[in-house]
Amino acid sequence: MRPLAVISIGDADLVHDLFDEAAWSRLRGLVRLHDDIATPGAPVPADVAEQAEILITGWGAGRLDADVLERWPRLRAVFHAAGSVKRLVSPELWDAGIRVASCADANALPVAEYTLAMILLSAKGTLESANRYINSADLGASRPIRRHGAYGITVGIVGASRIGRRVIDLLRPFDIRCLVFDPSLTTAEAAALGVELVPLAALMSHSDVVSVHAPSLPETHRMIGAAELARMPDDGILINTSRGALVDTDALVAEVASGRLQAILDVTDPEPLPTGHPLFSLPGVLLTPHVAGSLGNELRRIGDQLVSQVERYVKSGTFEGEIRASDLAMIA
Repeated sequence: MRPLAVISIGDADLVHDLFDEAAWSRLRGLVRLHDDIATPGAPVPADVAEQAEILITGWGAGRLDADVLERWPRLRAVFHAAGSVKRLVSPELWDAGIRVASCADANALPVAEYTLAMILLSAKGTLESANRYINSADLGASRPIRRHGAYGITVGIVGASRIGRRVIDLLRPFDIRCLVFDPSLTTAEAAALGVELVPLAALMSHSDVVSVHAPSLPETHRMIGAAELARMPDDGILINTSRGALVDTDALVAEVASGRLQAILDVTDPEPLPTGHPLFSLPGVLLTPHVAGSLGNELRRIGDQLVSQVERYVKSGTFEGEIRASDLAMIA
């Protein structure tokens, strides 16, 4: 008999963005899917929770702690239709032997694509010259005044994470030197990635563009501070698509306000920024509202990966994209 599966997600409409008709049909062919989507306002009936083996979660799903798990005695597998599972899992989940898979691989690609686009655009001075052109309508005066392309530049990747490695892959076709800082990466692993492993100070000193992809952990809190930013070359560009807390916001504001550095930020600390914060108006800053991750039709990639994960589990009992308790210390 096909296992009983329940979808638990913060917004029922998101399910339709994740699964197109083909994916929905595949999923229903693999499991007995409970008809109602469990949202904060529509909890799972007790008899369904007691029989369910598979839980499909997504953004807004509740934490699976001891009190919740007591209602799910037959739960064996959780498939998360998003990236990080940190807010979802609990020690009790691992203690119960329940296995967890994440769609972080699928969510990593759009973040890496966003990063690549920003590296290339900012290296050419596109964003800066576009603003001047809008304000002056003078074609000649609006041309880039600082940098003129990505040829031969050095990009520093802070964190050889899933997304950091995707960015490295996307940079391969370009004439760009790539440095990496990651304490967990070995020299041999860096060589296999085709990058140079360096200390953080050296990366900051020698990179025209620094892109942050490390997880938010106690030891990475404000790892990019005043001293690190001061090491960046004049006209350097900082890109952050990871977590805002990795960068000292006040120190970054000071460097950008001086005109020495530029910043492209999809995440900030705090998030959202308070009304009137200097980053909203400083020249040399591009703020985007946490859009680097999967949006719109990119969500279908997550849905497709999740269905493939469920299929693998149902047919073979094995996991793709499994997250273990030991992984939590190294992921966002």
